[in-house]
Amino acid sequence: MPNPRLAYRYAKALLDLAVDKDQLEVVYTDMQWLQSVCKSNPDFVTLLKSPVVPGDKKIKILEAIARGKLSKLVTSFSTLLIHKSREANLPEIILAFIAEYKKYKNINIVKLTTATPISNELRNDIVKHVKMAGGFENIELEEKVDAKIIGGFVLRIGDKLIDASIAYDLKAIATQFENNDFIYKLR
Repeated sequence: MPNPRLAYRYAKALLDLAVDKDQLEVVYTDMQWLQSVCKSNPDFVTLLKSPVVPGDKKIKILEAIARGKLSKLVTSFSTLLIHKSREANLPEIILAFIAEYKKYKNINIVKLTTATPISNELRNDIVKHVKMAGGFENIELEEKVDAKIIGGFVLRIGDKLIDASIAYDLKAIATQFENNDFIYKLR
């Protein structure tokens, strides 16, 4: 069961420890690697969540998978999670850590949805305009292609949404016709 409060607490503790030990970038890279392992291997996540597999076996499996790939700090942290029976929350803690890292580094996430892939030149223009308009220094652009928007783009920055898609415009026109806005204005 998801537990965002627990994930935040562990992620924040790891972030603070990494900052204190001057290993923030190393830990961030390790957490990204662990996230890719969790995403690409659902059996690993199932193993972590399994109450049948004892903790010492989980530690051995994690050490075998991560041998030479994780820093000592992240390895110790993962072992601590297993000893505290919190290993089932590892994927959620990883997401919380990455979010806390981006907040700490003042990196703003910008989600761009387009109907077709965009060129590098257009991508750079969008980043430049978002930086100027929002007053942001650091931006991470997450791109998504969704043919359902037909054309244009949908831009999400935090809790702000700019929907300049053709699908949105067509829905707005359909709503106007349903409400008879055009007939009412003619009378």
